[in-house]
This record gives sequence, structure tokens and C-alpha cells, in this order.
Amino acid sequence: MDFTRRETLAAGGAAALVFALPGGALAATTDELIAEFTGGAEIADSGITLTAPEIAENGNTVPIEVSAEGASAILVLATGNPTPPVATFTFGPLAASQYASTRIRLAGTQEVVALAKLADGSFARASKTVKVTIGGCGG
Repeated sequence: MDFTRRETLAAGGAAALVFALPGGALAATTDELIAEFTGGAEIADSGITLTAPEIAENGNTVPIEVSAEGASAILVLATGNPTPPVATFTFGPLAASQYASTRIRLAGTQEVVALAKLADGSFARASKTVKVTIGGCGG
């Protein structure tokens, strides 16, 4: 099989790019991301509120809201997406409230997880399953 010069350069460039990527650029599992965010600390099941629809008619724009009184950071993960982290919100000491709302993209029916790092150093978790009726990411 003969390669043209253009094909050879493209293949070589792609191979170099794969080896040049840092290890963190590859998709991590949800458990690894949670452990990285919490540092392996205990996670409480209260202290954060996650509001998401039970059924999303379109996975491309799913509205969510998260709030956690006294939070310094909130991480939102979509466990079934090719890239689970969908949003990270950080709040400074002068923030009037620790609340955020956005629209996320879901690849299909899956669990959405919200983690909050509270001011006292503890962590809180909330999750909700969202049923997607029309495909989102790649669907």
C-alpha cells in the first residue's frame, strides 16, 4: 500500500498528538472524578439541592439548578456522557448566594450528580435520574 506524502504527514501528526496528550486529557470515570474533587473525604447526602426534570424531551438542552448554602464550589457530573463533568461553579466569600442554573447536554437517560464543597471543608452530594426521550450527545 502506497501512501502519499500528505497521508504520511497526517498519520504522523495524529500519532504525535496522541502521545503528546497528557494522561488527564483522557476521559476519567465518575468515581475517579468524585475522588479527585473530594480528595477521598466522606460525602454527606444532605446540604445540596439539585433540581432537574424527571423527563427531558430533548437531551440537547436539559435545565438544571444547584444550590448549597455555604458552598465554595459545586461540581455537576452526567454519569452517562462521554465526558462526565458538565459544569463547575466556584463561589467567593462575597457571593450573595451559592446558586447556579444552566442547561446541560445529556447523551441519554442517566444520573446527574451534584457535589458541593462546603465552607467547613465537608462535602455534600445530590443526584437525580433524568429520562431523555430524544437523543442528546451523538444521539
